[in-house]
Amino acid sequence: MRKCIKTLIFTFVLMFSLTLNVKAEDTKELNYLIENAKQLDGQEVTVQGEAIGERMDRGDYSWVNINDGTNAMGIWLSKEDAEKILYYGNYKNKGDIVKITGTFNRACVEHGGEADIHNSVVVIVQEGNIVYEHISTVKIMITIILVAFASFSLLIYIKFFT
Repeated sequence: MRKCIKTLIFTFVLMFSLTLNVKAEDTKELNYLIENAKQLDGQEVTVQGEAIGERMDRGDYSWVNINDGTNAMGIWLSKEDAEKILYYGNYKNKGDIVKITGTFNRACVEHGGEADIHNSVVVIVQEGNIVYEHISTVKIMITIILVAFASFSLLIYIKFFT
């Protein structure tokens, strides 16, 4: 009985002495930032999303917009950090997926009162790529048939009604 109690006490002491306070990096959605802007204003946040549009250079800094599927937001970052992003999402490209850590501003005085994030760390999570659009053969055939039908209808209209 004593061995069992000693073993239990030793186990609990060992279990609680080896625990560490570990803080996982909490990635927030952009919509969450917007909905809770008052509480999060001035705090350091981490967001992840696709770089979209194009980089807009402003001296030693750049604007990059990211979209996480819930919303989009401007990120103010150094030109060196912005140059790490190679692909920006548009109709022809899937943008780089980036993880941004920085200070959230609900109404940035420096940038005209817009909500933005002033970047401190940028990490490329997944590199973007060129999107090749495949048009199915069925769609091409239907288009050819409809153009032929429209042309034939136009010829009949011109011949009989003009």
